[in-house]
Amino acid sequence: MVIDKIKKRGAKNLRTPENKGDIPIGKWMKCDKCGEILYREDLHKNHSVCMNCGNYFRLSSRRRIWQTLDEDSFQPFEFHIKTVNPLELDDYATKLTGLQEKLGIDDAVVCGTGKINKEPVVICVMDGNFLMGSMGSVVGEKITDSIEKAMELKVPLIIFSVSGGARMQEGIISLMQMAKTSSAIAKLNKAGGLFISVLTDPTYGGVTASFASLR
Repeated sequence: MVIDKIKKRGAKNLRTPENKGDIPIGKWMKCDKCGEILYREDLHKNHSVCMNCGNYFRLSSRRRIWQTLDEDSFQPFEFHIKTVNPLELDDYATKLTGLQEKLGIDDAVVCGTGKINKEPVVICVMDGNFLMGSMGSVVGEKITDSIEKAMELKVPLIIFSVSGGARMQEGIISLMQMAKTSSAIAKLNKAGGLFISVLTDPTYGGVTASFASLR
């Protein structure tokens, strides 16, 4: 009986690549939870929620902004900062350049102003497609600047977090961002500002241990 189960399991695994090959690339997506094949445009119209089982798909920063803010209301902040390579890793700069070209964003968070039901907000949206949304010097600086901008404009601050934590490629510099962002949130709270932290899947490590868990 045990041998029969092993044989069945092996046969199922052998069929998996053929099933995946039957899914046309680009037009269709497969739900990881129920296995349903979904038309991409219908899925987007349903706010990236599976129409069959209700499973939530992970979102890029661009799509989350599109779903959250009023149409054409988003105005990105201009940041004149560049990611450093303090540990002088050979492939780090190459990975950054490749992701920037592929995703059209300069690092793992997109920040700016927008409106929700015509109410102005400052919004930061992390992107898990960019080095797992890890927080390095640029991410920490962009979030801190956005917090200060929310204080200046006297509008609510919303941060959507999706991250594997601090960016190991930047060593101690990435860990310093935890204290910097947490300090900025403390100033916002002291000034009476509204901060809404939205934790999405997955959010771990130094991001959870800093601004993402504060209120």
